Amino acid sequence: METEATQPVTERLLPRTSDVGGIPVARAIPQKARRLIGPWCFLDHLGPISGPATVNVGEHPHTALQTFTWMMAGEILHRDSLGSAQVIRPGQVNLMTAGHGIAHTEESLPNQTHLHAAQFWIALPAAHKDTAPRFDHYPTLPRWQDAGANFTLLVGDWGNHRSPVLHFSPILGLEIFHSADTGAPVTLTLPLEPTFEYGLMPLEGSFQLAGESFSDNQLAFVNRGETSVTIRLQAGCRLLLIGGEPLTDDITIWWNFVGHSKADIAEAQAQWLAQDPRFGPVTGYQGQRLEPPPIPW
Repeated sequence: METEATQPVTERLLPRTSDVGGIPVARAIPQKARRLIGPWCFLDHLGPISGPATVNVGEHPHTALQTFTWMMAGEILHRDSLGSAQVIRPGQVNLMTAGHGIAHTEESLPNQTHLHAAQFWIALPAAHKDTAPRFDHYPTLPRWQDAGANFTLLVGDWGNHRSPVLHFSPILGLEIFHSADTGAPVTLTLPLEPTFEYGLMPLEGSFQLAGESFSDNQLAFVNRGETSVTIRLQAGCRLLLIGGEPLTDDITIWWNFVGHSKADIAEAQAQWLAQDPRFGPVTGYQGQRLEPPPIPW
């Protein structure tokens, strides 16, 4: 068995609890200590919930980002202003590229008793911030087993594996699951791209890194320059590894908008409030249209 790495954890990020469509979630980023990890600028962990689970996120806009949903239990219906209507099921990814502007809604399907998902935003680089909006559904992703753990590549490349998920800058998303059936922990040494920064977050269970334990949605941030990291997964741990090259562009995040200046945000918010065609209606949704808070600047 390999020994644990001795490299320090640059930061331990503690999540804060928020609310998404009626469901409490753990929000790891953005926060004051760290706004982005590579191009990842938002990470919400919903669940796991056992019992009645109802999500209803009303019609709202996005700009200059991709929304990325990874489903582990339950089903959610996505609708958007392009006319897309897609149910996402466990093991699948929904990816919405907002680009110049899009609106969407999310609803859990009736009579669900389990819900578990991770929802992310990926900031688009300035060269692609106004790309045409689109929606993509990925029912099949690369999966394999290694050293006693199960791997699913969500986005990017890992060794000889390549995810089909669309992206616009160097990025990685990987789930590593160590089944509780084994009873014993497993130690893994993961190769890292030294130009990337990384975050490791347990979606279930716990893991150890450099002698420190992480559980309950605590995120370990690893800065650029590392070529590998050694982790110890406890039985039943489901670990999320995200990373990427830091964006060189200025990124502003406000409400549901990402922009490359405050002027970008102000323009998008004014157009949403004016029901400008930039965003368009979401056909088929029966709930409320969300309104933003006043811009603080």
